[in-house]
Amino acid sequence: MRVLVVDDSVFMRTVIKDILSHDPEIEVVGTAVDGTDALAKIDSLRPDLVTLDIEMPKMTGIEVLEALATRQDGPRVLMLSSLTTRDAEMTRRAMELGADDFLFKPRGINEVRGIADDLLAKVRHLVSYRPVPRTAPVMQGESEVARRLVMIGSSAGGPQQLDSVLSELAPDLDAAVIVTQHMPVGFTAALVERFRRLTALPIAETASGDQLIRGRILVSKAGFHTVVTGSVDPSGRRSGKIVHTTSSPEHGVRPAVDRTFVSGAQVFGPNAVAVILSGMGNDAGAGALAVKQAGGSTIVCAEEDCLVYGMARSALERKAVDQVVPLRRIAREIERVVSRMEG
Repeated sequence: MRVLVVDDSVFMRTVIKDILSHDPEIEVVGTAVDGTDALAKIDSLRPDLVTLDIEMPKMTGIEVLEALATRQDGPRVLMLSSLTTRDAEMTRRAMELGADDFLFKPRGINEVRGIADDLLAKVRHLVSYRPVPRTAPVMQGESEVARRLVMIGSSAGGPQQLDSVLSELAPDLDAAVIVTQHMPVGFTAALVERFRRLTALPIAETASGDQLIRGRILVSKAGFHTVVTGSVDPSGRRSGKIVHTTSSPEHGVRPAVDRTFVSGAQVFGPNAVAVILSGMGNDAGAGALAVKQAGGSTIVCAEEDCLVYGMARSALERKAVDQVVPLRRIAREIERVVSRMEG
């Protein structure tokens, strides 16, 4: 795979090129110092993928994407973003314009090597994964409240796996879906924009008070725990809704997967499914146990498909897992489990 590295920082260009060069299947065909340089080298070098900085002189990463939008058969684009409010909004805009994924820049030299595994995983995934773009259906008429709930938890390595799972879920899934992905504040909106192109289901960022609707995906908003509470709609049907809370982080994160899993189990009981994908740390283990004890079902992704296995292992160590499933089968297994639920 041929990669062009675009960044106005010579330090970042060197770091990214060095990391990518450790994979024998990746060829860094060139580097560019700004957007104008990038467009010229995209034409001359024909890379499969571009790593693209957002803030650059002469022409920004956003302006490069606007130019690429008019072209046929352009490269895949991995945006590099700083952890700032401005960059969060620009990253969301980049995803709207067609960028394929984003990666957070290291904040200092000590964090540089910490991005290596994630960078390599994202590049490999973007070059090899070619989903059929989808347009999510517009919800028409009265929405049906959900009587079944699928909760998916992930962290490092999760977004790539979520591409696969969410794109393969059937549009008539008889359950609501909550995705809780560890993410810095401001960046879940960009994640939703990315998933919106892949899934056949309506998808949005959570808002406090959201009703859980059959066949809709909600992505937990960064900076808040996503808590599920019981609700009754005007016709008397019981379901659940979202409540945001800014209570203390759990496992050092907010949103915490455990908060969603535990609360979802309390409301949906045997009609709850917990799915754990790639992620570091112990978040999700206690939540998976709560789902299992409530009579629900628990699924973890097989270790060979995960970048990090801490979250899944935390559930396995608690003997809270019903099935260990390869990534390619998780969407179908979710559908099978949901179809066998009562109520």
